[in-house]
Amino acid sequence: MQNEITQPSDLLDPSGELVQKGWARKLILNFNREYISAGWSRIKEWDYYAILHPDYGITFTISDLGYAALLAVVWLDFKKKTFISDDRLVWFTRGNLKLPRTSDEGDIEFSKKGMKVSFKKTPNTRILNFNFPEFNEGMGIKAELTLSQDPKMDTMVIASSWKKKPTRFYYNQKINCMPAKGSVQVGDHSYEFNENDCFGVLDWGRGVWTYKNTWYWGSASGKLDDGTPVGWNIGHGFSDRSQASENLLFYKGVGHKIEDVTFHFDRNDFLRPWKFTSSDGRFEMDFEPIVDRNSMFNFLIIKSEQHQVFGYFTGDIILDDGNKIHIDRMLGFAEEVYNKW
Repeated sequence: MQNEITQPSDLLDPSGELVQKGWARKLILNFNREYISAGWSRIKEWDYYAILHPDYGITFTISDLGYAALLAVVWLDFKKKTFISDDRLVWFTRGNLKLPRTSDEGDIEFSKKGMKVSFKKTPNTRILNFNFPEFNEGMGIKAELTLSQDPKMDTMVIASSWKKKPTRFYYNQKINCMPAKGSVQVGDHSYEFNENDCFGVLDWGRGVWTYKNTWYWGSASGKLDDGTPVGWNIGHGFSDRSQASENLLFYKGVGHKIEDVTFHFDRNDFLRPWKFTSSDGRFEMDFEPIVDRNSMFNFLIIKSEQHQVFGYFTGDIILDDGNKIHIDRMLGFAEEVYNKW
């Protein structure tokens, strides 16, 4: 079933359960946070950006997990097949970061532990400024990037819950195919991003999760040889997906819904080739890994193990009208993440 939500409403009813379940092209459900039926330690809110150049990339995470806030940045070098990751943890934030209730408006300003973050939203852009002098033991990193977003283009939104925990929910939006421009200073070197071949994706999420979860996510954004923007969001494993998958193809700003996508990979070696197959035959891809951005955090009852693998997708996608599009080595990523928090 692919239940498309087309009518605006509140996200939650007074008991804390979802009013509507399924997927949408826009963030049309009002995140009425005051109706959440859970304590502050269970509420999870985050904004994650990945901005990729053919030769390098950067990711930003700002999240408020209730009992702590995580601010993280990762610098990726695809030529050297390396990554540098650094972060700061601030304990017992209890939602005090006050992340916006919608991705459509509202700014994020945060300065703590030597890290300054500013994410500003305008009608057509997302302006990201990040300054972390202590990054990688004093190497330092500074970013000034602008992502262009056409308000008319489709995004991938999902509202889902857990079968046995109806007041636990996942409200998430992925915005693909945002041209990126600007620069990143890493140590003494400056790296430029331009809108011709650089793209960003936003992973915007709010929810109340169950304690243990494993999710799978994949994403890519780019252009065909004729300049047509194309991309996708794929994923599964997180919450009950009986109402809808979060698998959507993007072509010329329009979303094309597909069904289940299976991730085939070697858990003992994430850098071996991956394969993706779909139940409806509309997403068939090989994936050539470049670098495994892996991390492990284990602190008493809190644990997170992540493998976010960046690489090249090659294969075919089929649009709603049956048109087959061939993809040749499009840069993107796929991941397996296990969390106990």
